[in-house]
Amino acid sequence: MTDPDSGLFYKNEKERCLAYSFHTACDCHGFVVGVEVTGANVHDSTMLEKVLERSIENVGKPEAVAADAGYKTPYNVMMLMEQDIRPVLPYTRPHTKDGFYKKYEYVYDEYFDVYICPQGRTLDYLTTDRDGYRQYKTHPKTCPGCPDINKCTNGKEQRKLITRHIFAGYQEEAEHLGHTWENKMIYKARKETIERVFADVKEKQRLRYTRYRGLRNLKRQALLAFACHNLRKLAKKTWKSMHIICIYRLICRKTGFSFRKRPVLSTN
Repeated sequence: MTDPDSGLFYKNEKERCLAYSFHTACDCHGFVVGVEVTGANVHDSTMLEKVLERSIENVGKPEAVAADAGYKTPYNVMMLMEQDIRPVLPYTRPHTKDGFYKKYEYVYDEYFDVYICPQGRTLDYLTTDRDGYRQYKTHPKTCPGCPDINKCTNGKEQRKLITRHIFAGYQEEAEHLGHTWENKMIYKARKETIERVFADVKEKQRLRYTRYRGLRNLKRQALLAFACHNLRKLAKKTWKSMHIICIYRLICRKTGFSFRKRPVLSTN
């Protein structure tokens, strides 16, 4: 657990430490465009919208957003697709016990709003909970006597229950986009951008450990560290471009040739 006032993270009765989370966004060149600092008790999925808003204020709306599995929720996918932003999210395996039917083996009928089990029986809509999940459950007389009841459920009621989020349609569309070539290439570049940013900042800007207490002090340190990271990358890119220009001018001076001049074609 975490104390929200001091940021103390209690691992057990004898061990505690300061724990905070950095939620960072960068562009395709590795420049940090948005930073949010929270306590360790704040889940990653709740911060994607705030980080996106901060990034849009700084550099404008992106064409696609690549994030890890911690940000993959139905609400986040809906929020991205409603703003015409392409979600690039990884594949997550179904969390089903061994020996049981996976959730994708139950077919959802959108027209009748029911689920169909592998044996052809239906799971009717029951209710919607406070978290936005629609519950589908079998009839009390449907499952008893089924030959695959042990692969479906082990509850005492012998009734199968499946939940479906109200924004599940957006998440299914994001799963389909994950098979496209564009999504694969964008997510492949993620390890060269944001993962590289965290590696450089941890090693060169001393952000591997928390050295301040309180969100205000730590956010100042984080903003300064990421600003130094951006300035370092900008200076490096500027030096490379100036180095190339100097080499180009030296070649033109030695050879008397310039790429700016239009070439003259000679014919026989």
